[in-house]
Amino acid sequence: MNGVVRTMTATCTILREWGHDVLVISPDQFRSMPCPTYPEIRLALPARKEIARRLDRFAPDAIHIATEGPLGLRARAYCLRHHIPFTTAYHTQFPAYVARRTHLPEALFWRYICWFHRPAERVMVATPSICEELAAHGLKSLHHWSRGVDLEHFSPQAAPPAEFAGLPRPIQLYVGRVAVEKNVEAFLANSHPGSKVVVGDGPALDDLRARYPDTLYLGRKAGSELAGCYAGADVFVFPSRTDTFGLVMIEALACGTPVAAFPVPGPIDLLDDSNGAVSEEMERAIDAALFCRRADCVESARGFSWEAATSQFLDGLQPVASGEQAFATLAHCA
Repeated sequence: MNGVVRTMTATCTILREWGHDVLVISPDQFRSMPCPTYPEIRLALPARKEIARRLDRFAPDAIHIATEGPLGLRARAYCLRHHIPFTTAYHTQFPAYVARRTHLPEALFWRYICWFHRPAERVMVATPSICEELAAHGLKSLHHWSRGVDLEHFSPQAAPPAEFAGLPRPIQLYVGRVAVEKNVEAFLANSHPGSKVVVGDGPALDDLRARYPDTLYLGRKAGSELAGCYAGADVFVFPSRTDTFGLVMIEALACGTPVAAFPVPGPIDLLDDSNGAVSEEMERAIDAALFCRRADCVESARGFSWEAATSQFLDGLQPVASGEQAFATLAHCA
């Protein structure tokens, strides 16, 4: 479960509530292999004609390709072969992400990204800064598709975990995958006084736990327990430089917790003086964020809803048959 999966899950749920028929073609439906350098992620190994058979049988009114992996490649090839329009989405700073893991130059992976997305009728992006970056690489027909947060679930009233009692303040919180591309070490190594808390797991957890033993590691949390972690913290620290949005940031804001981050796409689109701070010096960002009013943080999160985001997604879809104004069916290929 990550931000991409959560986004697609929420979007498909709302589309179905609105009466749309959604077919999801996802990696868990096929044989798979561990992703090189990241075995926790499985790469699907679909039979060459299986995607075509499923799409032919479903006969969708629109096709959206969510990711650039093996299933996305199969769906892309199918659409191009049959001259079917399709849309794609750019969810992750893929070139930077892979460069961190392979130690190869980002430019090499940008070639793949541009090749993959260029035939799409629209490329859906979450923030203005990502739109500008993709445009600078020559991609066109970019469409804004924001994200949402459940304001009833994530709120300042969520009860903090018992483990927070007695921790030196300010409590600095990280929530997310504990992996090299998330840059969690930049959070743990910062020298701002107080306590550091990590919620989540991942391949880098054991190494970081050994090197930063003074940090409180709570493992994976969900539901009311996760909301309580946000609400009980004094500042949420988002050290990633490779995300395109960062759902955890608006979850933290909805709980009244200001955000400290680096000045990169995602944070620079979501944060201002009222709800957080960005700086290349993490300590400075944390210190500035602590001066934000928690009520202002909550107010800034109210602009994000899954219903509004899903409407943006629906508006961006391209009908298979030209001239159609609505979509009864959607094939979503992860």
